[in-house]
Amino acid sequence: MKIDFDGIQAFVAIAELGGFSKASEHLHVTQTALTRRLQKLEAYLDLRLLDRTTRYVELTAVGREFLPQAKSIVGEVTRAVGTLKDMSSRGRGNFTIACIPTMASQALPAAIRRYALAYPGNRIRIIDASGFEVRDAVLHGQAEIGIGLPTDRHQELEETQLLEDPYMFFCREEHPLSNRDHVVWSDLHEAELIAISTMSANRLALDAQLEKHGINLSGRYEVRHLSTAIGLVAAGVGAAILPSSTLEVGARPGLRRIPLKGPTIKRKIVVIRRRNTTLSPAADAFVRLLLRRNDEQ
Repeated sequence: MKIDFDGIQAFVAIAELGGFSKASEHLHVTQTALTRRLQKLEAYLDLRLLDRTTRYVELTAVGREFLPQAKSIVGEVTRAVGTLKDMSSRGRGNFTIACIPTMASQALPAAIRRYALAYPGNRIRIIDASGFEVRDAVLHGQAEIGIGLPTDRHQELEETQLLEDPYMFFCREEHPLSNRDHVVWSDLHEAELIAISTMSANRLALDAQLEKHGINLSGRYEVRHLSTAIGLVAAGVGAAILPSSTLEVGARPGLRRIPLKGPTIKRKIVVIRRRNTTLSPAADAFVRLLLRRNDEQ
């Protein structure tokens, strides 16, 4: 059944305001257009809702019975459309973001704080997951956007670079290299390194960069999560090559984060979204905030 909203809205305005003149002004249409809307509705219903002459307008018995329902329809649609316009103009709403743990614990909280100030009341659901899981969450619609590492190109996904995160050397203060301003890759051949598992997108990203520069390193220990590597370094088990965002300076007493040079190798952090898909206003506002902040830096 086709619902004639314009006709119902015209009927309600005429009934409530008591005539065509005031109703046409209220709806910002001509009286001719208003009359046409009402006639179209009555023709579709095959019922007369209003009796009108040149001197008065009066509800028919059917019109009086229909008016409360018509008012409810107009009210609900008006409120629903108003909510959508509010979402569009103010970026209001809720969304889900998938994010790799280092970004979720370091960069993301600051971005969410700025977003909360600009868009109070919006709700964000965060899926903190591995790089591969972030990609899959976006691909399968579990999250509108993802923050993660570049992956194998997928025809349904679009990636926009957010920032570059340099790999650094993490060790305890007692480590022989801890007093260096920087460390070069050749210094690490004798270090007892804690390596990240090849099941991690981080390891794959690092290996690809090292291969380009002809650098070959092996670890004495292997873990899957960056947080585990940091825990082992803190316990004095060994040292690790990790993204700088893994741990902020001063976050763990006794640990040092030293720049790696010769060459400097960085991992790219990207915003992932489905290609040819419109983001919700809330998610779109968050992405614009992220990218604008990155441009400013």
